[in-house]
Amino acid sequence: MSYLFLCLPGKRLFTLMLLLLSAPLFAQNLQLVDKQHAIPNLNGQIEIDGILSESQWQQAQRIELNFVTRPSENTAPPIKTEVLIFEDGETLYVAFKASDPKPEDIRAHYRDRDSVWNDDIVGIVLDTFNDRRLAYEFFVNAHGIQIDAIQNEMIGEENDSWDAIWQSAGTIDEQGYQVEIAIPLRIMNFVESTEQKTWAAEFLRFYPRQDRLRISNLPQDRNNACYLCQIGEINGFKEAKQGKNLAIVPSLVTGKSRSRNPTDDLKWQDADNTEVGLDLKWGITPEVSLQATLNPDFSQVEADSAQLSINNTFALFFNEKRPFFLENADYFSSNFDLVYTRNINAPDYGTKVTGRMDEHTFGLFVANDEQATFLVPGNLGSSIAQIDEKSTNMALRYRYDVSDDLAIGWTNTVREAGPYHNYVYGFDSKYQISAQDTLKVQLLKSDTAYPEDLYKEFCANNCENDNDFSEAALRLQKYQNFSDTGYRINYNHDERNWDARAMLQSRGADFRTDLGFGPLADHQQKVIGGGYNWYNEKTWWNKIRISGDWDISHNDAGELLEQESEIYLGMQGQLQSYFELGYLERKRVGLRHDPSKLAISNNTTLFNERFVTLYGEFRPISPLYLELFVRLGDEIDFDNNRLGRQTQLVPSIGWNIGQHLQINLTHVYKKLEVQEQPLFSANLSDLRITYQFDQRQFLRFIAIYSDIERNPDLYAFSVDKRSRDLSAQLLYSYKVNPLTKFFVGYSNAAQQNDVINSLTNTEHSVFMKFSYAWLN
Repeated sequence: MSYLFLCLPGKRLFTLMLLLLSAPLFAQNLQLVDKQHAIPNLNGQIEIDGILSESQWQQAQRIELNFVTRPSENTAPPIKTEVLIFEDGETLYVAFKASDPKPEDIRAHYRDRDSVWNDDIVGIVLDTFNDRRLAYEFFVNAHGIQIDAIQNEMIGEENDSWDAIWQSAGTIDEQGYQVEIAIPLRIMNFVESTEQKTWAAEFLRFYPRQDRLRISNLPQDRNNACYLCQIGEINGFKEAKQGKNLAIVPSLVTGKSRSRNPTDDLKWQDADNTEVGLDLKWGITPEVSLQATLNPDFSQVEADSAQLSINNTFALFFNEKRPFFLENADYFSSNFDLVYTRNINAPDYGTKVTGRMDEHTFGLFVANDEQATFLVPGNLGSSIAQIDEKSTNMALRYRYDVSDDLAIGWTNTVREAGPYHNYVYGFDSKYQISAQDTLKVQLLKSDTAYPEDLYKEFCANNCENDNDFSEAALRLQKYQNFSDTGYRINYNHDERNWDARAMLQSRGADFRTDLGFGPLADHQQKVIGGGYNWYNEKTWWNKIRISGDWDISHNDAGELLEQESEIYLGMQGQLQSYFELGYLERKRVGLRHDPSKLAISNNTTLFNERFVTLYGEFRPISPLYLELFVRLGDEIDFDNNRLGRQTQLVPSIGWNIGQHLQINLTHVYKKLEVQEQPLFSANLSDLRITYQFDQRQFLRFIAIYSDIERNPDLYAFSVDKRSRDLSAQLLYSYKVNPLTKFFVGYSNAAQQNDVINSLTNTEHSVFMKFSYAWLN
């Protein structure tokens, strides 16, 4: 026996002996854990108030959450969590008793739905088809604020844009907190039958303190890359029925706006708008649902996150926020981004059918639009084109699950507007070779026709001279139908301590995916990368990761576009912290010397870029979140085709003041120097202040301000010495549920440049929307 062991005080020695004895017992429990639970069918009235006073809760199935699966690896949790669950044929009832020795430390805020991921939350992951492809997620915080999401194992993503109508409530007391959840079965797709059903399920608690603990009723195998393959099962639901699952939602939208061009006579142009719309949701069968919308109002309720476009040759990506397109959007996901519905601006109607029947999963949506908006792709940049004719837009997606490990799919998209069309169709597959190895393949073909004169919109002087052309003009200069192919092959190997990946992608010069987000064409890319993880459960850090990749890109002619190597060192630790240091070396071509030719060799300059990045985030105290991104090093000056030195700083702060008020501020500072002089400096601020009165209503203020200063002497063409933009929005929202809601708001915008000497208002608008859902 060691001297250290003999010298331990009595209490410490006793504690150490208990730990040593309990460790093998806990490890043994990993093998004995029950992954199946019978869910009783119980009838009677239940009031969802966060108080478990009804007799049914005494008869419910009880499940304990005994495993911390992150950041620890299947260790015993420091606190107790118990789940109670039963169903009555129409509703699934779940309750959580979340003990906490320090209830004053419970993180519980009043927020809009899907906005409490960083709180103490509990919930259930539920795969009603038990095929380990898609799963519903239902989480709530201690106040009953809801999060609902879809876990898509096919693409490895979690999406909280799905919103359903269900009930929840929570209470906090001296023992911790408890929540009560009622999930109507009609909001989920499942196979309706008179037999007992087996659904896949996992019960979770997230406990954010020094670390953010993920606590589960099941252990996780970090050598298994498939998450849903590892969750357990619940049995029951013999009498489960979905009902008619019908929702009819009329809406009224009204507003008034004023706009003007400040460089003209400053006269305001007024516009009034009042529209009546109708949305329909219908569960045709328990497995198939229909969604339709007539005369929808697709105005953005929340302003897009601010992004800087300066010195960026490719179009920016913006997330979809409109409910019709978000509903069941995962049914249309594949390896390529083929369905990017922000391309559809102002439809008069839209309809969508989605379903899962046995091994078959399918989705179809059709919508018209007042115009056709699409990306013109390239290998050095992309542009946005618009055809002012009514368009028809369609997407079809089908997947067949051959086995638990193999799935094959088909995707078809259509866009038509007058002489313009774009058709895309192709095959894809996902093969789970082993628990650690995944292979994804997608092969596509496109057929496209452009209006003959569309290319001139991307020229100077109607492309009379060689220098008047742009890459977009050359890509659009087609006088007959053209077609091409694209493919992507991904291989991933994931184990507990290391991972590797490889990707091969091709987008032909004439390959177009106009309903999707496809900024690249005439582009061939190869990527190989991987990483190694170190885990630690005994000190202030719990994970260190080193990762990197090497990639190379050519055009169809084999001419080099880009070659880069990058390496990152990241560390995760206490205070919910993560820090990462990165280094990148890249060879990349600049813009074409002769813009009338698409050639790369002897028509571009190859630049060598080197830069370092630093990223950090942590919570020094519970209400405060801090984040910082830094980039220092080389960057091509794309306006003048030369190498510059960039400094980029992106600090962010999130501050919860009490339970109701939240302030989020993100600032982007970017500076580029050439010839040891500043070429430009850009500042972009995004401020969002929200006061959440209760579960249903909030008041939100958003202000986005940009300020760009340039040195005109260093530009080869005329630029504004200074330009500023300011937009603001004030919004009050009251939501009974995701479909029944009311909001009223005001927004304005102002701008300044070398012609407009000060910030001058250019737009004002007031708006109101009311919608009400009839449910059956």
